Amino acid sequence: MDYFDKTYHPPGTSPGTLVGHEDASDEKLTIRLIDYSDSNFLEKELVSIEECQSYLDKESVTWIHLQGLVQADTINRIGNMFELHPLALEDVLNKGQRPKIEEYDELLFVIMSMPAKNNETTVIEQVSIFLGKNYIISFHAGSHDPFDPLRTRVRKNNSRIRNQKSDYLLYCILDLVVDQGYPILERFGEDIEAIEDELLKSSPRQTTLAEIHRIRRELLLLRRNLWPQREVLNNLLRDDNALIRQGTLVYFRDCYDHTIQILEIIENYREMAGSMIEIYISSVSHRLNEIMRVLTMIATIFIPLTFVVGLYGMNFSHPDSPWAMPELHWYYGYPMTWGIMITIVAGMIIYFKRKDWF
Repeated sequence: MDYFDKTYHPPGTSPGTLVGHEDASDEKLTIRLIDYSDSNFLEKELVSIEECQSYLDKESVTWIHLQGLVQADTINRIGNMFELHPLALEDVLNKGQRPKIEEYDELLFVIMSMPAKNNETTVIEQVSIFLGKNYIISFHAGSHDPFDPLRTRVRKNNSRIRNQKSDYLLYCILDLVVDQGYPILERFGEDIEAIEDELLKSSPRQTTLAEIHRIRRELLLLRRNLWPQREVLNNLLRDDNALIRQGTLVYFRDCYDHTIQILEIIENYREMAGSMIEIYISSVSHRLNEIMRVLTMIATIFIPLTFVVGLYGMNFSHPDSPWAMPELHWYYGYPMTWGIMITIVAGMIIYFKRKDWF
């Protein structure tokens, strides 16, 4: 996960300037349209955005989803067709926007952050949504379309979505985006549990510390991107918007509760990751203390042995001196010296065991 993943215009650029991505192309862009009511359903993939024109005046709900990187010319045509504000279109192109909600004339613009896994790295993908009276336009620049489960629900004849207006479809999209945090956090929980087992059952490795720091960093960036979504949903609940019916607010409250749960789990995991660093440091210190204790015992045992061999290694011997070392001429001097050293070692080990030092 990058620390800074926002795209922006050079300072001084005029507001509302649309500059597309360098690698954006119509070949990589998929436009899907779903038009439904309680009795009718239509789903198709569009070749150009102009094919949406005939659905603007219908009473049915129209959902247009653009999957992939959008060219500036394409999004400009969308803006002219649906009369979208240029500042909102600029936010769609410039990824890495902070989750927010903006109200325009008969239009609601919402930006959400959706967590996803790219190999083993957590990434944040932007979802931009325009809500009109009878339509929704959504943008997602990732390689994988996350809304297939929602389309499956819409296709069912007895689906609740088919009997509701566009504001309920907005809730379904926001709920799917928010709930993407649960499987991501589940994987974080599994990683944290595996690291805790490693810290408690075996000697920690240097790679363990690197893994803990990776989890803490990704949780921090995850919190930074998901925290504003609580404010977005709170504004939807508190503001009196003509596009959001009173009967739909109860569903947005449930979605708001999910954001609170996810943020609480993130905070708990961050605290657990912080405590794991303390456990790691304690484990390393404990292991170092054990090593030093063993080495100290070995050194303590060899100190008197070194004294004995050093004493008799001086070899001061003179036939006429009363101060000469008489042990140098003992017949059993060598085995007696070994016996003394073995006795000293055995006595020290017994003493250490009684003191519970060994």
